Amino acid sequence: MDSPHKRKCLSSNLFFLFLLLSSNLLTLFFSTTYYSSCSLNPTTNTATNTATTVITTGSIISDPAAKNSDVQVSDNSQTPSDLPPEFIAFTSPQKLPFGVNRNFDSDKLLPPVGRPCTLFPDELRHYMSYKVNGSCPDDELLAQKLLLKGCEPLPRRRCRPAAAQEYVEPYPLPDSFWSTPSDSSVVWTAYTCKNYLCLINRVHNQKGFDDCKDCFDLQGIEKTRWAGSKSGGGLDFTIDEVLAVKKPGTIRIGLDIGGGVATFAIRMRERNITVVTTSMNLNGPFNNFIASRGVVPLYISISRRLPFFDNTLDIVHSMHVLSNWIPTTLLHFLFFDIYRVLRPGGLFWLDHFFCVDEQLEEVYAPLINSIGFNKVKWIIGRKLDRGPELREMYLSALLEKPLQNSW
Repeated sequence: MDSPHKRKCLSSNLFFLFLLLSSNLLTLFFSTTYYSSCSLNPTTNTATNTATTVITTGSIISDPAAKNSDVQVSDNSQTPSDLPPEFIAFTSPQKLPFGVNRNFDSDKLLPPVGRPCTLFPDELRHYMSYKVNGSCPDDELLAQKLLLKGCEPLPRRRCRPAAAQEYVEPYPLPDSFWSTPSDSSVVWTAYTCKNYLCLINRVHNQKGFDDCKDCFDLQGIEKTRWAGSKSGGGLDFTIDEVLAVKKPGTIRIGLDIGGGVATFAIRMRERNITVVTTSMNLNGPFNNFIASRGVVPLYISISRRLPFFDNTLDIVHSMHVLSNWIPTTLLHFLFFDIYRVLRPGGLFWLDHFFCVDEQLEEVYAPLINSIGFNKVKWIIGRKLDRGPELREMYLSALLEKPLQNSW
């Protein structure tokens, strides 16, 4: 007769055998259900789930932009096949190779892409149609159009962009600061002008408006911008008098928003100050030109959150770009973003902000005052280049972020 002890051992062995078989079956099930983190292509299930998430996120709920006839709104009934496969592949959750990462608080990585990208399916499909590992389409205008519509950041692409056929390297520093680069440093297909001489002369030869029409002539007005030591108390502050507001050497790094061909950054670099310049390529290769001069271009629109951490920059400058053509609420957000990235004691140089005269007192002065800057300089003058009948005004202001919290 078996003892109770032997029966107990037999039961325990059977129980552990059952657990072993169960765990093996579960392992087999999961290994056939989920793809490996080393895979280059997500499974159909992952892409389907992600596409549904993207479309849901991209739907408009009480968004004023929905009233704009140019906006193509994609509703939640859109199927994954309506979005480009490369867009789905890029935006699909990517499993982290080592499981949950505490920095992400997740075991997946979701690449960021602008929500409005899904509102423009035709342009998005065109932009994301290319041969993987091949050459990118020549579609700079399309990419910029998506950026300006709010599809920012653009999805990444797995293709190689075109470069000039016979690329010529830039001039060495410091010669590059004030030298026009070679025409062979640019792919010109996106622009009306096909060489730098055309861009330099367009201020004299071309009728109609173009952004920063006289910027490319480095021996013209660019040669005198912000130069000298004193402005005579007018709207045209000089760099030296602005720097004199702070202790020598404490203005070291900064940002120029909508900085044209980066002459402001060049002036600062000549004073051992590093400035990054944001610029779009509005009918001219602004970003190529900036890089050829030897300073850093940042290809982002004014609607994007500034890519800097809080309380880090010594100075932020913008000339002409921040003005009354920007929706007031967006401008309010942007001014607060500038306040965010400036360190305590940092300077915001609002250079030739323009508006109609009554707007200044009724809208923009109260808006600027609400941010919390201290006023160092505040000069108002008439803007007469388009005629006095328009009653336009300029504001040049030098504002300082308080050293102590303003709340």
